[in-house]
Amino acid sequence: MLLKPNMKWTSNQGIIHPMVTAEFFRTPQALIVKFSVEEPVECYRAAVQEDNGRSWEDSCVEIFLQNPANPNEYFNFETTSRGFMLAARGIGRENRQTLPLESIAKIKRTSSAPSIQDDSVYWNMAIEIPAEIFGINSFEAPLRGNLYKCADKANTPHYLSAFPIETEKPDFHRPEFFQELM
Repeated sequence: MLLKPNMKWTSNQGIIHPMVTAEFFRTPQALIVKFSVEEPVECYRAAVQEDNGRSWEDSCVEIFLQNPANPNEYFNFETTSRGFMLAARGIGRENRQTLPLESIAKIKRTSSAPSIQDDSVYWNMAIEIPAEIFGINSFEAPLRGNLYKCADKANTPHYLSAFPIETEKPDFHRPEFFQELM
């Protein structure tokens, strides 16, 4: 799956965008998303140093998923290139409830160290989220959501998504644009 920029968003115009692919896998007990990122040096940022920090400000890949146990809410899992994660749940952008650090510790993150070649930074991130995070024993129904790449505080901010988001400006907290992932 290729993540693409929405060229209607002013912030995505006139820049060289990262190239991001994602592979989505599911076992009965976990879902796994593997991201491969190639981004211009000016798009890369790595300043966050803790879980539940402001991950979206760094070079970050994100998984937003409708809760299989409660379709009225969704989870967001936002992981920096260095593996720091913000995870939260709720029904909309406001009043999100961050997951406790003990829960985030159960989410396996495997990354490659970012490497620079010419004017690009290359990095990979695999995220394995156990079903228990959602309060279920296994994944059975199709999963709905979207995948994203951003870096709000990079020298060149950018916003990419797997599925289109039809808004005037970047807004990933829009579950009405979620689609079936698997």
